[in-house]
Amino acid sequence: MKADKLIQNKIDSVGINDNQPQGPKKGILKGEFEAALKSLRESVQSGVPSTEPSSKAAPLKFSNHAIERMRARGLAFSPEQLARIEQGVEKAARKGAQNTLLLSEGSALIVSVKNNTVVTVMDPNQMKDSVVTNIDSTVLV
Repeated sequence: MKADKLIQNKIDSVGINDNQPQGPKKGILKGEFEAALKSLRESVQSGVPSTEPSSKAAPLKFSNHAIERMRARGLAFSPEQLARIEQGVEKAARKGAQNTLLLSEGSALIVSVKNNTVVTVMDPNQMKDSVVTNIDSTVLV
């Protein structure tokens, strides 16, 4: 019988059966993520002016741990997905969340809302039979 996995804002990247990292060996590099985020922010800023106050939070960051998990699991986000993730974090912040689980079509992200940082990223395979602790909210994006 398979025991439930317990996840505390971090995911073990070792394979279940072979003790090897899962996903392709090559992945998106940190610089590529930062470039994609910068491009997204520039396109949003050049678009329709926002009606919200100009006290915009700091830009969303990905921790080194999250970037490594994305690389190991072969996950990448399009500019549209990054925009939805940032909107989800903003919604959680407006509700007073500190640590939130963002669920999207092909991934789950644990985000420190206070620090505006993605702490870790999981794909659907890592979410099966898992328990996520130390979160105070969940946002569907």
